[in-house]
Amino acid sequence: MSKPVVAIVGRPNVGKSTLFNALAGDRISIVQDTPGVTRDRIYADVSWLKYNFTIVDTGGIEPESKDIILKSMREQAEIAISTADVIMFLTDVRQGLVDADGKVADMLRRSGKPVVLVVNKVDSFEKFMPDVYEFYNLGLGDPMPVSAASQLGIGDMLDEVVKYFKGNGENEDEDERPRIAIIGKPNVGKSSIINKLIGEERVIVSDIAGTTRDAIDTSIKRNGTEYVFIDTAGLRRKNKIKEEIERYSIIRTVSAVERCNVAVLVIDAEEGITEQDTKIAGIAHERGKGMIIVVNKWDAIEKDDKTIYKFTEEIRQKLSYMPYAELLFVSAKTGQRLNKLFEIIDMVIENHSLRISTGVVNEIVTEAVALNQPPSDKGKRLRIYYVTQVSVKPPTFVIFVNDKELMHFSYTRYLENKIREAFGFRGTPLKFIVRERKEK
Repeated sequence: MSKPVVAIVGRPNVGKSTLFNALAGDRISIVQDTPGVTRDRIYADVSWLKYNFTIVDTGGIEPESKDIILKSMREQAEIAISTADVIMFLTDVRQGLVDADGKVADMLRRSGKPVVLVVNKVDSFEKFMPDVYEFYNLGLGDPMPVSAASQLGIGDMLDEVVKYFKGNGENEDEDERPRIAIIGKPNVGKSSIINKLIGEERVIVSDIAGTTRDAIDTSIKRNGTEYVFIDTAGLRRKNKIKEEIERYSIIRTVSAVERCNVAVLVIDAEEGITEQDTKIAGIAHERGKGMIIVVNKWDAIEKDDKTIYKFTEEIRQKLSYMPYAELLFVSAKTGQRLNKLFEIIDMVIENHSLRISTGVVNEIVTEAVALNQPPSDKGKRLRIYYVTQVSVKPPTFVIFVNDKELMHFSYTRYLENKIREAFGFRGTPLKFIVRERKEK
C-alpha cells in the first residue's frame, strides 16, 4: 500500500517550515522571518500511531502576487495540493484571519481534498483560544490550535490528519497490475516514451519543459499483461528560476514513487547524468523500489565503439549507491530498443518479489564467511548465527549476530554482493537488518 501524502500549505510566514521540522524531527527547511524563505519544497517521512505518511513543505501561497518567486510558489503549492491526499492549511493566530487566508481557503475547497485547518503560534491556549475561534469563519471545520515552535497540540492535530487515511489505497491493494513510475527531470522525454509505447499521442508532448501538468496514469496491455504507467509531470521553466524546477519535480516524484513497484529514471543522453538525476534516483532507492535507468535520445549522440561504455561508467559512478539498477539505451523518437523495456520491467518485478529459503541463504552466507572472515574489534570477533529473509518488495533479510557494533557496513555490503552473485536480484535493492542475539 502506498503511503499517503500530506501537504502543508498556507500564506508565507505562518510557520509552515517550523511545523514541518517539528514533524520531521529535524531542521530540514530553512526558517527565517522574511516571507517566502522556504525556497525548497522538501518532503519527509513521518510515523504517527500506526500510520506512515509523507509530509511536503510548500512555499507560501500569495493568492494574487505579481512577484515571480511568490507566483511560482503559488504554482508549486497548487501542485502539492493536486498530489496530496490530505492538506494541512496553516494560519497564524497572531496575524489573525486575513483576506489572503480566505482566498487560500477557497482554493482548497475547490480542490475537493480533505483539509485540516491548523492555527499556529498558539503558545498559550488560555491566552489565544478566543482568537482561534475567529478561524471558524473560513468554513473549513474546527480549527486545531498548535504551537509548532513549542510543539504544543501536535498530537491532536495529527490524530485529525490520520482520520482521513482510513481506507487509503485499499483499491490499489486489490489492483494487482504492475505499476511503473516514469521519473526524471522535465523535458527528458518521459511522455514521449509512454506515447511510443501506446502508439498514440495520449500525453501532450512539446519542447516547453512542463507541458505535462498532472501525473497521468496510462494502462498499456502487452502479451496479456496490463501495466499501469505513472507519468510524473515535468514543469514550467520560469525565467531564470532554475531551482523552482527541482522543487516541483521532487513532490511529483515522491507521490508517484510511493505508488509504483518499479521506477524508470529517464536521463537525457545529450545532457548526461546530472545532480538532479541523482537526487530523483535517490527517492526511489530510499523507498526500496525496483529501478531501471533509461537513457533516452540515444539516436542523437555521435557514437564510437567506446561511447556506451563511457556512458555506463559515468552513470555507475554517479549512482554508486544503486549498482543493482538495470540500464537501457533507447530513443523515444525512433522507438529504438523500447520493446526491451517490458522484458526488463518483468524481470525487475520478479526479482523485487523473489523469496529465498532460509536454508539456501545460510549456505551462501556460511561460504562467504569462510572466504572472508568477519571483522573483529579488541579481540572480539563478529559471529553470524544465521540469516533469514523476512519480506519482499524489496527483499529484506535479518542477520542475527553476537554484537551489532561489529557488523561493519562494508561487511554487510560484502554479504549482499555474495547473495546477489548467487541469486541475481537484478534491478532491485536489498535491505539488511542486523539483530543481536546473546550467546547461550
